[in-house]
Amino acid sequence: MQSPPKLTDRAALIRNRRRARQSGGPALFLQNEAVSEVKERLSLVNRTFRSPAVITGWPEVWEGVLPDVKPVEDTELLDLEAGAHDLVIHGMALHWADDAVAQLIQARRALKPDGLFLAALPGGQTLCELRTALAESEAKLRGGISPRVVPMAEIRDLGSLLQRAGFALPVADSVTHKVTYFGLPELMRDLRLMGESNAMAARSRSFTQRDLFIEAERRYRDALHGSDGRVVVTFEIIYLTGWAPDPSQPKPLRPGSAAQRLADALDVEETVLTG
Repeated sequence: MQSPPKLTDRAALIRNRRRARQSGGPALFLQNEAVSEVKERLSLVNRTFRSPAVITGWPEVWEGVLPDVKPVEDTELLDLEAGAHDLVIHGMALHWADDAVAQLIQARRALKPDGLFLAALPGGQTLCELRTALAESEAKLRGGISPRVVPMAEIRDLGSLLQRAGFALPVADSVTHKVTYFGLPELMRDLRLMGESNAMAARSRSFTQRDLFIEAERRYRDALHGSDGRVVVTFEIIYLTGWAPDPSQPKPLRPGSAAQRLADALDVEETVLTG
């Protein structure tokens, strides 16, 4: 059986992150937003985590999420010991994984029974305006399109991936951020400073001519722009929560085991449906 094609050129991804760090001012506002949201969610869990780990390409950002958190590089084979952690966080890196389910399974195996898994990652609505503008422009000018923005999963699909990976009580939700830029060059600059430039294995290696970006910006502004003339950019961050299975966790009731009719509990008249 052939292995599935690689999504990510790992060397290019590492190079992009290194260049962002060397820029002197990487644009990490989305990373920081995810860290703040994860810390807020952890504060609502009535538990003290003593052996946390975080999977990330930006350990310097995530090291403050909890004391003594173990940083784990987001490689294909994660440096996680089975059953060693009561909390595993996947921090804004799952969208670059060649096999997202394998990443989730490794995270689940690293958890102690009833351990918590949390992930933050860009969702399918992220850069939707840019994707459309680039695809339409390239189709018009080149007669076809090439991979330019890494594909990102939809929230409904990620919830099912948690179940496939063996997590109990899976939950997926998202937060959408609208950011404005003066134009496409400023957005592309920020993506470079995020370390999120194109690192797909199937990307074109040839130099992108300037006319493509000029056409893309024209289409972008025609389709969507702010009242002040800036372009509007969507960033969706999806948050995943799951627990390592444990007998102490609540279980759904067996069908037909209810001791009281729903109509009686709600004090309403029962309506019989006929087909």
